[in-house]
Order: sequence, then structure tokens, then C-alpha cells
Amino acid sequence: MLLRSLVAVTAALISTSALAEGTAPDAVAFGEDGQVMASLTNVAGDPAAGKKYFTNRKLGNCLACHVNDDASEQSFHGEVGPELNGAGSRWDEAQLRGLVVNSKKTFEDSIMPSFYRAKNGARTMEKFAGKTILSAQQVEDVVAYLITLKEE
Repeated sequence: MLLRSLVAVTAALISTSALAEGTAPDAVAFGEDGQVMASLTNVAGDPAAGKKYFTNRKLGNCLACHVNDDASEQSFHGEVGPELNGAGSRWDEAQLRGLVVNSKKTFEDSIMPSFYRAKNGARTMEKFAGKTILSAQQVEDVVAYLITLKEE
């Protein structure tokens, strides 16, 4: 009985791990307006983790371009991109996911990096070539965080 339980738990962990790996960057399906309807991982995003990636200067670095009062403890908010105060009221989950995955599908001339594409521009450093900036689950976490940013 114990062995059967261990096998079941192990199988569940393996399947959850496989789901969290996510949709491959070149397999992401975009809607007509750049939205990504389907979760990349089928695992719910974690808003707390998403805020950490959002504010991490060596990962998401979203504050380099966006003002966000929810992260007011962080310094040097950029003003290149739109304010993200109220982002969860202005865009739905599919739109936010599309913007994080590849904003150029929505805004062709955007200078925002594509966070879930294996090819990110002509001058990508060699160590980053063929890699995404964020993992599929990190994208889902950032989207979960952005959804919490509601207008008051």
C-alpha cells in the first residue's frame, strides 16, 4: 500500500513538473490582437513571485520602463512604457500574457523586450542566445501579479 502511494505521488509530481515547463516559445498561439488565451503552463501564477520578477533588476526589470506605485519602495521607475498602476483593470489576463510574452504582437513598434521568445534582437549576448528572459511559469507569475494592479 505504501509503495502504491509513493508511486502515485511521484507520478503526480512528474506530471506537475512537466506542466510547469510549459509551452515552447515557438508554439505560443497568439490571437488577432496579440493576446495569448491559454496559460503557458496550466499552473496558476503566483502574484507574490510575479512581483519579485517584476522588480528584479536582473530578471524582469519592468521598473526600468514602467511606473508602478505598488512597488514604490523600489527606486528609479522608468517612464518609457505606460504606467502599470491599474494594469489589471485596463487589460485582461490574455492581453497581459500576450504583452509579456511578445509585446510586438500587440504594439509593433514597441521597444519592450519579448520575455518569452528564444530570439530577442540582433545583438543578443552569446550566453543568452536561444534562451528566453523569463520561463513560462515566471510569465504566468508576472501576469498574475499584473492582474492584481486594479484601479481604485
